[in-house]
Amino acid sequence: MGSPGLSTGNNGGQQQRLGITEPISLGGPTEYDEIKTRELEKFLQDVGLYESREEAVSREEVLGRLDQIVKNWVKAISRSKCLNEQLVQEANAKIFTFGSYRLGVHGPGADIDTLCVGPRHATREDDFFGELYRMLLEMPEVTELHPVPDAHVPVMKFKFKGVSIDLLYAKLSLWVIPEDLDISQDSILQNADEQTVRSLNGCRVTDQILRLVPNIKNFRTTLRCMRFWAKRRGVYSNVAGFLGGINWALLVARICQLFPNALPNMLVSRFFRVYTQWRWPNPVMLCAIEEKSLGLQVWDPRRNPKDRFHLMPIITPAYPCMNSSYNVSSSTLRIMTEEFQRGNEICEAMEANKADWDTLFEPFSFFEAYKNYLQIDINAENEDDLRNWKGWVESRLRQLTLKIERHTFNMLQCHPHPGEFTDKSRPLHCSFFMGLQRKQGVPASEGEQFDIRLTVEEFKHSVNMYTLWKPGMEIHVTHVKRRNIPSFVFPGGIRPPRPSKATWDSRRSSAEKSSECKGVSDGLDDGRKRKRMDANGANTLKGANSFAASSLNGEDNKGSPSVGNVSVGGVLASTNVIGEPREGKTVCNITDSINNSRSLEIRSKIWGQMQKTVQWNLHWQL
Repeated sequence: MGSPGLSTGNNGGQQQRLGITEPISLGGPTEYDEIKTRELEKFLQDVGLYESREEAVSREEVLGRLDQIVKNWVKAISRSKCLNEQLVQEANAKIFTFGSYRLGVHGPGADIDTLCVGPRHATREDDFFGELYRMLLEMPEVTELHPVPDAHVPVMKFKFKGVSIDLLYAKLSLWVIPEDLDISQDSILQNADEQTVRSLNGCRVTDQILRLVPNIKNFRTTLRCMRFWAKRRGVYSNVAGFLGGINWALLVARICQLFPNALPNMLVSRFFRVYTQWRWPNPVMLCAIEEKSLGLQVWDPRRNPKDRFHLMPIITPAYPCMNSSYNVSSSTLRIMTEEFQRGNEICEAMEANKADWDTLFEPFSFFEAYKNYLQIDINAENEDDLRNWKGWVESRLRQLTLKIERHTFNMLQCHPHPGEFTDKSRPLHCSFFMGLQRKQGVPASEGEQFDIRLTVEEFKHSVNMYTLWKPGMEIHVTHVKRRNIPSFVFPGGIRPPRPSKATWDSRRSSAEKSSECKGVSDGLDDGRKRKRMDANGANTLKGANSFAASSLNGEDNKGSPSVGNVSVGGVLASTNVIGEPREGKTVCNITDSINNSRSLEIRSKIWGQMQKTVQWNLHWQL
């Protein structure tokens, strides 16, 4: 880590400089900042972001109990490995926390990220996922125990007295784990395997963040605010290509370094101002990247070719420094940049008394934002299979976004919704959604389309290569228009009416439309073209009318043909119709056979047959 320097404070004295550059401002809070910060804290309290004292005590008790369990576990395995009695008595394991709990920004019901550090003779495969798993399985207070040993960072998930726990394991090269172990020391990584380095990283990064912010209280309030904002605006999800908890913590920490004497009100405002102007892919760093003698690879686009393709690098401050946001795509970066701009505009309006905190936190209306969506449905034969299948598919959805971007030369933009939806009327099933739109500012040529049929099939093929695939694990991709979005995605299963009260987003959208040049069309909202296209295709659309909608909404498809592939608002998308009997000889069943075939050669042949069979006659513009 780079050595912090000194800077002159506003009182003429000197204070420690944190970060790789001088602060932007050392100014202290104004009376306005103090008032708005109190309003913000009250807002966060009112929306329930703070846990009760009783829940806090319960979490501490659970962590204490878990620490005792791993201590008993390591003594038991030490004895079973016939170590001498002195080593058995000295045998020790220790629990550390990281993530939102360690940062002090967790809310009610949040899980606790924990790390078990054990000695060199306690193995991950046989002892952690073997003996410790069996011990936990026998405890009545442990429920929903789910080991994931083959994950990038192996983890054991479970609930202990109702508290959700994610437990990682790090095997150190020590015979005895001291009770006062400091895992922030780089020497702890000596002779550690890759899984241990990755498992230790969470704790080491969290601790470094707390060391590198000038005021922990202000940092925590600001981070709570930004996490809540990101979730409300639909940009909180690492797996979907947005940013996860550690990413938001690093971004907020950097703002705290740049404005070390600011209160949360100003920090939130400056967060949006700075990142609206940030020139990505310039990296966000809390400290200088240093290479150590251990030889572990650090983020360096000059030497590591894969690092050059990172679009929004946010670098972790603990050795080995890595990019924590490598999942960001051009589409998700665009969406987040737009959200930063929106936040900046609202903060400026707040300073002019034209907006308030409620305005900033207005939820993003995902299912009102686009005219066209992809719906990805998955199902399995039992709960365990569905949980594994869902985790795998969700981790691969980012690849669908990347494939669509690449195959359409970034002309077709994707907006993945973070998280899944479940239809209570369909057990062992869940759905993911992705908004689609033509790149803004690019005029659409008459009849121009995006053909993503093979892109979707390629994605499904890669998903079905899942090594733990079992019969019953299925994936279907359908196009759905905005008006036909299934009702189960809405709260209470009821589609809300169009909002009568103008939101910031609707006012902003109206202002943008009114400012557009009359002679310019971006291919998205050309009403005259849409009317003409709709009129020309009225008879065709009346027969098929959003082929996925009827089955997705529980309606009968009486009298209408099953269509397996369709032009999606200028996009040709390969799809499966949900709800058709698998024994039938329809087009969608041919697609199903592609979906479940385990051979690429067979897939290619069937796909060729289907292209000859299906008439692509549903066309309209975005």
